[in-house]
Amino acid sequence: MLKLLALDRFTILLIAMVILATFLPVAGQLAHYFNMLTTVAIAILFFLHGAKLSREAVLEGMLHWKMHALVFAFTFVIFPAIGLLAKPVLEPILGQQLYWGFLFMCFLPSTVQSSIAFTSMAKGNVAGAVCSASFSNIIGMFITPVLVSYFILGQSQHGFDPTKSIIQITLLLLVPFILGQLLRPYVFPYMLKLPSLVKAFDQGSILMVVYGAFSSAVVAGLWHQVSGLTLFYLTLACSVLLTLVMLLALYLPKWLGFNSADQVTIFFCSSKKTLASGVPMAQILFIGQPLGMIVLPIMIFHQIQLMVCGVIANHWAKTNQD
Repeated sequence: MLKLLALDRFTILLIAMVILATFLPVAGQLAHYFNMLTTVAIAILFFLHGAKLSREAVLEGMLHWKMHALVFAFTFVIFPAIGLLAKPVLEPILGQQLYWGFLFMCFLPSTVQSSIAFTSMAKGNVAGAVCSASFSNIIGMFITPVLVSYFILGQSQHGFDPTKSIIQITLLLLVPFILGQLLRPYVFPYMLKLPSLVKAFDQGSILMVVYGAFSSAVVAGLWHQVSGLTLFYLTLACSVLLTLVMLLALYLPKWLGFNSADQVTIFFCSSKKTLASGVPMAQILFIGQPLGMIVLPIMIFHQIQLMVCGVIANHWAKTNQD
């Protein structure tokens, strides 16, 4: 239990990037070149994600369309609805920009890797998790910008058009993903031989984005705008949100008659939000906005969801063995 609640190495590195950006932010012309390098790293990351995904697993998982429909409803209907309904409570406490970040988090697709890993650990429908989580990320490249444009930026930028952002996200995330799928027979064998290198690149690209985002936020005065009490309220809000969604994801599939394996898959795919896709999307969607404050909620939610899901997956793994 305590081991699962402990911070993993990636989380420690995320915190280290925030600390590094606080005391040594990248700025000026150097920040411009760093952002270009980060863009290339993110494109390669999604190329590797595409190469990693088995087509056979996708075809097998596509048969469970009812399960995918429910995961879709949680990800792009229930999460956003809770975020929007919480506005009268959260915006006065967090401030507009942190609330935007909280709402943006609610609009994001599910995670891919952790959803599959926790589903496998808890003896769920792994093929369904692969398909559902991947579908969530692909469709999220189009739905998330529309939700952001209508509910966030449309109010501040007088009719913000999401078309340009969708094109940018497609070029940065979806095109490399498709190329990875097409070149999977040639690329995947090398990925199997070099798993540590793939993992390092996977995590390193996200760390670069976080460092760049918080550098610009620190230069703009992030820590003069966010107090310790505000961080506590934000953490509490993320915890309450996760609890509400998990309770719904636990009982609704049972009520709808899904088998136990599918219930596990729905629970883990429905209750999480992606940091890997979220931070690059924020870079594109929130140009000119304090990016550090926008991505802070998803960074906090990310750690909470991993700790809680780790405990639950471990418990279910033992239960399903008995």
